[in-house]
Amino acid sequence: MDDRQFRNAMGKFATGITVVAVEVDGNIHGMTANAFMSVSLNPKLVVVSIAEKAHMLEKIRQSRTFSVNILSGDQQDMSMIFAGQVKDHQEVVFERLNGVPVLPNALAQISCEVTNAYVEGDHTLFIGKVTDIQMKDSDPLIYYSGNYRRLAEE
Repeated sequence: MDDRQFRNAMGKFATGITVVAVEVDGNIHGMTANAFMSVSLNPKLVVVSIAEKAHMLEKIRQSRTFSVNILSGDQQDMSMIFAGQVKDHQEVVFERLNGVPVLPNALAQISCEVTNAYVEGDHTLFIGKVTDIQMKDSDPLIYYSGNYRRLAEE
């Protein structure tokens, strides 16, 4: 199978969209990611998968903390900004959760401390111990087959 076939098959799995954020030397960095999942309830652990070529990789290694911001249906612009799909520089104001930068109005803001990292293939899996969570009620932003989607009303 070729790379395109693999990517297309993986795109058939609908996912939510997150922005992973870190702070290093007083500067906040963010990256759109859909490779995120919960790992454990006790202790509360999550994992984010970061490509070896991504600038975020070294930022998380330096910071040892990160946030995962699960985007709401009206935050497609945030996804596009942090995916590098918006060429005009747009200032994004962050809030703080347990000292870690988080995006305002996200469905869930999750602050984490890195407990472990595993290099697998061309990605590093960062295991994060959840240190705090904030949530709000709204519909999620969905990604499916290379396109943004929203939940349909029943």
